[in-house]
Amino acid sequence: MEQADVTAIPRATRKNRRLGDRLWRERYLFLLVMPGLLYFIVYRYIPMLGNIIAFQDYSPFRGFVHSDWVGFRHFRTIFSDREVIRVLGNTLLLSFLQIAFAFPVPVVLAVMLNELRSERFKRVVQSIIYLPHFLSWVVVIGIATIFLKTEGLVNRLLDLMFGMEPISFLQQPGWFMPLIVLEVIWKEAGWGTIIFLAALAGVSPSLYEAAVVDGASRWRQIWHITLPALRSTIVILFILRLGTVLDSGFEQVFLMLNPFTMDIGNVLDTYVYFKGIQQADFSFGTAVGLFKSVVGFILILAANRLAKRFGDEGVF
Repeated sequence: MEQADVTAIPRATRKNRRLGDRLWRERYLFLLVMPGLLYFIVYRYIPMLGNIIAFQDYSPFRGFVHSDWVGFRHFRTIFSDREVIRVLGNTLLLSFLQIAFAFPVPVVLAVMLNELRSERFKRVVQSIIYLPHFLSWVVVIGIATIFLKTEGLVNRLLDLMFGMEPISFLQQPGWFMPLIVLEVIWKEAGWGTIIFLAALAGVSPSLYEAAVVDGASRWRQIWHITLPALRSTIVILFILRLGTVLDSGFEQVFLMLNPFTMDIGNVLDTYVYFKGIQQADFSFGTAVGLFKSVVGFILILAANRLAKRFGDEGVF
């Protein structure tokens, strides 16, 4: 027994020394990682402690310690308040429209760009479709407002070409969600194409050459080579997108809202702002945010497990 204890001490010492030597040897790499690590610790993980107010009747004047505990009362409100249920329905509908129409666009663009033979033309098209990503939503909504207002360019063209009366795109509730989806496509589709083009860069040209020898048309090459090469990437991004199904983009929706579109356009993100910030109901706003996070986490786990069942790698 004594001999075992004596031999165990140098082994632990050697292990600590090896760890210390490795940290010193790779110190520049750890210094490079440190800013990003500190960012997540300070701005992501530490603020999670504030979720405790979702179970309290929080008052800024009484603080975390002295505020009254209410348990799951705020979470029950999410499923009992008609206004919250309506807002939740708006959020799910908008997320479904974005997944159905905005999510496939980068895939289509990547396939189309991959089929271009002129590298110069391909680079020009890539630059054009990437540029909107670098514009803020304030600029994008400003451009949309200029084009779509009653006396804007779109209504003038409709009047000149078809003799149509001006359409109130920004005031009619029926146009709200289609405009949101179109703005997302215009702004983010080009940037999302980068990921799919990177996946296609790993496809061996010999596969296309063999397909040409076998007499496969361009459509057959896309169906049997290009799209299967994108399958894993599509699955991973789709899983990650499901994790944000209750996030509709606060800034964009908030800037598009007006009294005419409030009923159809008010989503969870904007509702939390109006309820939690403007009305100072911090506990309920935190409860809604925590509810969104839990739902997103469950959807990611379910989608990841389903993807693995069908033979894909998934996210983890």
